[in-house]
Amino acid sequence: MERSDTYGSAPLFNCVESAFDKGVFIMLKKRKLGRNISEITVGEKLILHQKMEDKDLLLYLGLTDDANPLYIQHDYASQTPLKRPIVPAIMLTGIVISAISKYLPGPGSHITKQEIRFLEPVYHYENLQFTFEVTNVDNENHLIDIKVEALRNEAEQVLEGMLSVCPPYAPSKLNVNVLENF
Repeated sequence: MERSDTYGSAPLFNCVESAFDKGVFIMLKKRKLGRNISEITVGEKLILHQKMEDKDLLLYLGLTDDANPLYIQHDYASQTPLKRPIVPAIMLTGIVISAISKYLPGPGSHITKQEIRFLEPVYHYENLQFTFEVTNVDNENHLIDIKVEALRNEAEQVLEGMLSVCPPYAPSKLNVNVLENF
């Protein structure tokens, strides 16, 4: 969506819709809920591929104001045992959390416990394959356990973890349409 604002007759800016506008749109957009616990079975898997791009690193660093030279300065990183800048561990955690929120079980779910180990450093531009597998479904407590691992180039394991996730609750029949006007 192209937008142009003016002050008098002079344009102030002419740009594509801002990230702020997109964020507001996302918050206002009605989202379909993910799967509830009765639709999830042990053994289900989700596989995601992610390339560690500079644009993603710069967004993270700008958002957090994290200026760790190990993440961005090639000169510094070359003098360490790592030899090159690495991807912040919290970015990898963010990919995991995002996958839970978007796909398995999806929107409306939340993580109640997480344990993630970073086995090897991840470098800029590397391709990772994240595999999520449901290992337990606890209907009584409305929780599922999900094992996660990430492989570099589909071979070397760089991350492993376990998450306890509360899948979305089905809305009560009485309230299903209550928010339709908002």
